Amino acid sequence: MVDQLSWKVGGQQGEGIDSTGEVFSLAQNRLGYYLYTYRHFSSRIKGGHTNNKIRVSTKEIGAVSDDLDILVAFDQETIDVNYRELHEEGLIIADAKFNPTAPEDCKAKLYAVPFTEIANKLGTSLMKNMVAIGATSAILGQSTEEYREIVQEVYGRKGEKVVEKNMEALRQGAEYFNEQAGGPIERLQLEKADGKKRMFMIGNDAISLGFLVGGVRFMSAYPITPASEIMEYMIKHLPKYGGTVIQTEDEIAAATMAIGANYAGVRTITASAGPGLSLMMEAIGLSGITETPLVIVDTQRGGPSTGLPTKQEQSDLMAMIYGTHGEIPKVVIAPSTAEEAFYDAVEALNIAEEYQCPVIVLSDLQLSLGKQSVQPLDYSKTEIRRGKLQVDELPELEAKEYFKRYEVTEDGVSPRILPGMKNGIHHVTGVEHDQTGKPSEVAANRQDQMDKRNRKLQNLKFKNPVFKNAKHDEADVLVVGFNSTRGAIEEMIPHLEEDGIKVNHAHVRLVHPFPTKEMKEMVDSAKKVIVVENNSTGQLANIMKMNLGNLDKINNVLKYNGNPFLPSEIYTKCKELL
Repeated sequence: MVDQLSWKVGGQQGEGIDSTGEVFSLAQNRLGYYLYTYRHFSSRIKGGHTNNKIRVSTKEIGAVSDDLDILVAFDQETIDVNYRELHEEGLIIADAKFNPTAPEDCKAKLYAVPFTEIANKLGTSLMKNMVAIGATSAILGQSTEEYREIVQEVYGRKGEKVVEKNMEALRQGAEYFNEQAGGPIERLQLEKADGKKRMFMIGNDAISLGFLVGGVRFMSAYPITPASEIMEYMIKHLPKYGGTVIQTEDEIAAATMAIGANYAGVRTITASAGPGLSLMMEAIGLSGITETPLVIVDTQRGGPSTGLPTKQEQSDLMAMIYGTHGEIPKVVIAPSTAEEAFYDAVEALNIAEEYQCPVIVLSDLQLSLGKQSVQPLDYSKTEIRRGKLQVDELPELEAKEYFKRYEVTEDGVSPRILPGMKNGIHHVTGVEHDQTGKPSEVAANRQDQMDKRNRKLQNLKFKNPVFKNAKHDEADVLVVGFNSTRGAIEEMIPHLEEDGIKVNHAHVRLVHPFPTKEMKEMVDSAKKVIVVENNSTGQLANIMKMNLGNLDKINNVLKYNGNPFLPSEIYTKCKELL
């Protein structure tokens, strides 16, 4: 028996690959296993190779595995593209329909199972995915009845007859494999899970749930991969709490509409990816100069331009920090797990209102779309803070005076009111203005307003701006990352330690304003620093050099081919640098 297993299903996009992976992973989740998944898919609706790699474990995991135990193939291309991941004792179960063959250098055993034929005899070829899952259950020694709850949830709305047909497909798939193989494959049977219930969600769902808990009641957005699931989640759930979602004509409208709603006092968000953020840059500047809260999610993907819409990359970092023209206070938060994404979404809303500035929640495709086990969330850890928003009666104004919405204050944050409040009249404009919002080009006023806005973030409070795993007072190497690379880094560290290398790990969660104090302590105590990131220019490493110096000490491990890091890749590259 094993304590973890890696399973992958592949085929042509549009033939049920996603649903196959979903049913299998949900069943393992209900049994109490930890899961981490990653989907490889094309930027088109139908056609082109797609696969879903699912890791199942008795212990907590945060990355896909280096190798593969079981490959489920619905076409020959799936075998040809993915067989190299299989280890020597792995196996392939493939649809007999296409007469599958294993390449000469493939040492994994291949079983041809008539997925399509069995499904057709039961009434429709659409059930071939259930036949494949049935064969998988036989390999693992799991009863097909353990899948009934999931089958009922997925197909129950179509009636009990459909549920039973799918259960029969599972049973026949299991029976056929057992006849071929002589029973379950003992070396691939999982140890019993703890049976505990855990959430199983993509990062986008965790972000969305955080926004709901944080009081969001309006979302304006335009669909784009890999951010669309946030809008889809909010469309489904926000109306239950009196909220509304509007699909705008483009990302410019989405950002400006969000600014307008926030100005009116409604907690509002928008979400997009790199191309959409490029269009939002002028609006982000408007949020900065009008000191209107604005929360945006950027789900990074391969760029530039349309780039690789469905592939992993972390190349928006510099753009999110420095993309706007002029200088404004801005906060960029980068969660590294779905759990962090939930809490950070709530905190982003609070920071935006407390400091009256744009806040970007920076994700990446692997975190946004990768489905993972999440421990039960603690809602008591969340709170809603609205900063200096005044909702009570305002003091009377002197004749012909205006409310000082942009009053110069010691902490840089001015009083904020809801539009239409008595004694609260003021101007709002995107040009430089005085304390009442009236346009002003007076040099002294310009400096006062700029200095005031720049003071805002000097006292920014953000809990745990750096995730630290620092076992050594003096480390041979400090490994640094952000967003979804955390799991792969954590997994490879024990292997470096086994080689006698003292390793500390820092994962940057607040990338702007940069947590200089926290990072400097860790960098200074390490002989060498290796920064792991999915881009070609080492953007996080460059930001570290700008804020910390230590140019000779900081090294890069980069990957920018559209695929996420595997733990073994980071280990190998670190060994080369050490």
